[in-house]
Amino acid sequence: MTNPNAAPSKVPWPPILYLAAIVVAAVLGLLYPLPWITEPLSDLLFAAGWLAIAGVVAIYYSAMQTLKRAKTTIRPDRPSEHLVTSGAFSFTRNPIYFANTLLMIAIGLITANVWFLALALIAAFATQKLAIVPEEKHLQARFGKKYIDYAKKVRRWI
Repeated sequence: MTNPNAAPSKVPWPPILYLAAIVVAAVLGLLYPLPWITEPLSDLLFAAGWLAIAGVVAIYYSAMQTLKRAKTTIRPDRPSEHLVTSGAFSFTRNPIYFANTLLMIAIGLITANVWFLALALIAAFATQKLAIVPEEKHLQARFGKKYIDYAKKVRRWI
């Protein structure tokens, strides 16, 4: 059984993974640009990217405020003090990781860089394996049935 007081991970994987994915996508976009959709659809995708940015800001704000009110850590390498189920956490168990992924997709749509779309999926997959799975084990060990019930009601991503 996992120690409920132990950190879910020793390494704060998500910020590292998403930052690396952003850098790799930007470099690949410069070195090996891929074809993009032409107008008028490209204009709609550009606008959708900016709408997604607005969604990212709203999700980040909601998640940060909810964590602050609950007096628990935002750090993925620290143990959770409280199970947070309100705010952005009421529609996804991982709103910050979801927002990070959405941010990368939005940047891809705005800059017409397909690499951001591909690397967003890779970063999300890596985040799930390296961060989310250990965090879920930690939360289940720490909060038991309360977390299990929450996980049954709220999806991991969306």
